[in-house]
Parts: sequence; C-alpha cells; structure tokens
Amino acid sequence: MTYPAGEFDIAVIGAGHAGVEAALAAARLSMRAVCFTINLDAVGNMPCNPAIGGTAKGQLVREIDALGGEMAKAADHSCIQYRLLNRGKGPAVHSLRAQADRAAYRIYMKHALEKQDNLILRQAEVVSIEAEDGKVAGVCTATGAFYKARAVIVCTGTFLGGKIIVGEFTKESGPDGMHAATALTSSLRALGLELMRFKTGTPARIHRRGIDFSRMEVQEGEEGVIPFSFETKTPPKNAALCHLTYTTPKTHEIIRRNLHRSPLFSGKIEGVGPRYCPSIEDKVVRFANKERHQLFIEPMGLDTEEMYVQGLSSSLPEDVQLEVLHSVIGLEKAQVMRSAYAIEYDCVNPLELYPTMETKKIAGLYGAGQFCGTSGYEEAAAQGLVAGINAALKIRGDAPLVLDRAGSYIGTLIDDIVTKGTKEPYRMMTSRSEYRLLLRQDNADERLCRFGYGVGLVSAERYQQVVEKYRTVEDEIRRLSKVGVAESDELNRLLTSAGSTPIATGCRLIELVRRPQLSYQMLAPFDPERPDLSPDIREQVDIRVRYEGYISRQMKEAEQFHALENVVLPEDIDYRGISSLRLEAREKLDRIKPRSLGQASRISGVSPADVTVLIVYLEQRRKGRARI
Repeated sequence: MTYPAGEFDIAVIGAGHAGVEAALAAARLSMRAVCFTINLDAVGNMPCNPAIGGTAKGQLVREIDALGGEMAKAADHSCIQYRLLNRGKGPAVHSLRAQADRAAYRIYMKHALEKQDNLILRQAEVVSIEAEDGKVAGVCTATGAFYKARAVIVCTGTFLGGKIIVGEFTKESGPDGMHAATALTSSLRALGLELMRFKTGTPARIHRRGIDFSRMEVQEGEEGVIPFSFETKTPPKNAALCHLTYTTPKTHEIIRRNLHRSPLFSGKIEGVGPRYCPSIEDKVVRFANKERHQLFIEPMGLDTEEMYVQGLSSSLPEDVQLEVLHSVIGLEKAQVMRSAYAIEYDCVNPLELYPTMETKKIAGLYGAGQFCGTSGYEEAAAQGLVAGINAALKIRGDAPLVLDRAGSYIGTLIDDIVTKGTKEPYRMMTSRSEYRLLLRQDNADERLCRFGYGVGLVSAERYQQVVEKYRTVEDEIRRLSKVGVAESDELNRLLTSAGSTPIATGCRLIELVRRPQLSYQMLAPFDPERPDLSPDIREQVDIRVRYEGYISRQMKEAEQFHALENVVLPEDIDYRGISSLRLEAREKLDRIKPRSLGQASRISGVSPADVTVLIVYLEQRRKGRARI
C-alpha cells in the first residue's frame, strides 16, 4: 500500500555530489524540489578520498562554479591544503587540487541544502520510480510514501545494488557501511533501462599514531594558489600536511603470494573497475616491472586522527591487507581503523541518455554521476548540475542547456558518455579534450558564466563583473601592442638572464611578452604606464599574448567543429530506412539519435562515408525528396 506524501516539480534520488548540485539547481530555478538520501549524515560524503580537483577535475570544478553550482564554494570553505598540478607545464593542463576536511565539507553541503528555499531534504530509501504513458509520475519510498513529481533525477552513486567485497566476505551495502539501495534496480529495469555492473574501491583508513612520518616525504601545500570559486575573495590557507611513501618489494611479494585470495582475480568481483584508478593488487600484476608504487598519506580532516592511504585501494582479505600495510615504508606499525574494500554497483548504460541527461525511454527521468557510468566527485557534480538545470528548463517550457565539447570539459564529459558510451567507470582527463588550450581552468568564467546567467543561476551583477573583467583584459592587450620600450642596458641584462636575445633597437612591449622565456609580469619595471590590475587579469593578459598563435589555431578548429555541430538532425529521422547507410551505422544512429551531424560523426561505427550520406539525405529532405 502507498499513500500520497506530497507533490513536487522535481525529485532527486541521492544526496552525493551529483544529487546535491541537481537539487540546488532545481530549487534555485524556482522548482519545488525534494532530495532523498538513505542517510542524512552522509550528504556530500567523500568515501573514496577527501580531495576536490586534480588533473582535468579542477577544470570541472571551476566550470561548475561558473555555471552557478556549489562545489567550488564548498571546497574553498572546507579544504585544508591546496596545490596546483602541472605547474611546470603550459596553462592548458594546470589543475587545482585541494585536500578537504571531509566532515567540514559534508556539513557545509548538508546545511546548503537545508537553507535552500523551495527544497526539502528527506531521509528515505526510494524503491521505485513510477511512470505513466512514457512519462515519469513520481517516486515511492520503502515506507510506502508516494511523492508525485514532474521530473526525477537519479543520483544513486554506488548505493544502487551496492555490494561490499573484502576477500571472501560480501555484503549488500553502500559505501562506509551504509544501507544499499537494492529495490530500485528492479524498478529501473522495469522501465526498460539497460543497466551495467561497475565496481570501484576504497583504501584503508589508519590511525595517525601508527605512522612513522620521519621515513616519508613531506607534501606541503603551495602558497599563492587561487581558490576554486571565482567568487571566493580570501586566498586559501594551508592547514595540513600530506606525506608520500612507497610500497616495497616485500609488499609486492605479499600481494603476489595472495592473489588466489583476491576477489579481483578469483572471479568473485563481476563489476568492471576503473582503468585509471586500479587497486594495488591490479597495479602489481599489470606493472610487474615496477619496484615500487607511490602512496599518499592524507588526513581526513583537522578534527580526526584518521588518515587515508591513497593509492592502496584493495579488496584483499583483512589479514592480507594488514600484512601489506606493515610492509610499506613508515607504516610498519599501522593501526587500521577501516579496512579497504571493493564495492560493486548498478548503473545505466549512458547511451540511454540525451545530452540533457534525460533518458530517451522515459520523459522527465534524468540521471547523473556514477549512475551514468562515470567515476569521481567532480564528474558527478557536473552532471548533477546539468541534469538539475535541464529538468527545470523542461518544466518551464524553455530550450535545454546542452554544452558542447569545444566550450567546456562538462560538454566533453557528457558528449563522450552519451555518444560513445563507456565500458568502465569514465574519468575526465585533459587528454580527452581536443580543445584543452581553450578550456583552461583560468577562463571558465568567461566561457560559462553567460550560460549560468541565461538559465538564472548566475546573478546579473556577477555576470556583469565577468564582462568587465574580460573587457579590461582586451583593453590591456591593445595597450601593450601600442607601448614602445627602448633599448637599455638594464632591459638587456633582464633578457640575457632569462635566456632571451638582447634587443639592439626599441620595440613594442607586446613583442617581448610573446617571447617564451619572458612574461607580462617580468616586464613590469619597463612599463611605467602599466595600470594596477588584479592577479587574475594579469594572468589572462599573459596567457593570451604568449599563446596567441596556438589559441588562434585551436579557435579555428573549434569553428570547424561548430560547422558540423550546428547542422541539427531532425528527431523523426528513420535511420533504419536510409538504405545507403551501412548496417552498423543505421543501428548506432537509431539507438543514439544524435542531435547534430557533429555528434553523429563521433559515434563509434559511423564512418565519414556515412556522414556524407546524412549530408545528402538532409539536402534531399530539405528539397522534399529524401529517399536514399
């Protein structure tokens, strides 16, 4: 028996990183929203590692912020150590990463949901999603409560059909020993969705007092790094130390000797794990020639003695885990507080989704995060934000927000999974983007604030500040192109010391800034009329001048991309009836239903010849004789 428990515009299932952003976006766009979680004390939980950002992930967090999301602000509130990764490389791959106080982050996010108007946070297990005439109707909880909803967003993380595995021990469970969501899987299958089985792992947590830090390398935070949020005005402070240690030959010998007890190799684990974040036993087997592997000892927060052993994810039995830990440099006396474990979970095949994150089979049903086959907090939050926005826009009757891969990492992420699908937990990396020089973390506000403003998540005041910021950047670049600098002994000494060629006559200042050995800031003493600009504006001037040629080239590539992307494919195309297409292309196009010719060209199994057929088909259709 069920009973009516309320009527909402949008219901969000799950309050992890995807669910939080989806619920906040929906409510901030004036939707009456309810967000369900199995445990209210686990809102915004970080079970895998207490960190935000990282390579490509830092870009995602800044894009979330530019669109009006919450993750960046939560990180700046709760992070205790900041580092800028890839500092020695170009700005295209600079990525902010910060160690978070796990408890502080969770508390911040729970309070953010509690304070949000139009939003109810509810502890309950959703066991079914109801649909009528191909449209979502609402959700039912384990206690029989039915919540009517015009849209539902599934953000179940690793809870959906969750199973913990430690050696021979298995148990239906979500992360950190919480209840799994077992009944919902059947409901999703009954709706016709194709589900997959993935797995991920969590390393052991140990007590600080059993660690010999004197035998490890200190990993300090960096001074002068920028915050995650463009709106955070106070520079972040480093309040914690991390440490680096290594496995030993003995570690590897213990693991090899116990591989027969590893669920990963015995066949007990059925789910597919992430290639780019393997367990320690997988690393030892796959990289047999490596004498050691890095392990990072990271604090869970400022008010706990619990430490993560990052890089030592495992599903080995507890007795083997302890033996492995005690073979690691500095962990000879480690005291385990929480054992490492693998967790299997159900997720949807992302080919079931449109780029809006709505399912193709059930109108009004959306997915986000690990439910869609991805891994990582940042990837989840990005999808949750887009799903929340699009669910609200659809209810309002407005055009959806679809970010393309030439304009954002979020667009790249979503395009990858809904166009190509994934056979393993998908992780965002800078190498996945063809336009990464354009999609830097420093210019995310320029690229995406206009979209956040357009949908209603970014205020007019903030958007105007962004417009003024980049107007100032362009004004300064124009000024530099007109300012001359005279030859002088002092200037040539600077040029020589930087490894650059001295000048014999005067030149434009911008010509010197373009030299790879120099920078806008280095030449400040020779620019007496230089205005007093903020650090973020100086950074933009420097990047745009020094990388002008590369940026221009990539912008031309993006224009070519948009030429195909702007050719919209009608929704009613009968691909199976286009006989000139190869059979595989017909099947793939019919299933994925690409929005544009560009998306069609990226589908695995669709050849350039098939794209040509589509171009001819569209032209004949325009003329009223589409039969090929």
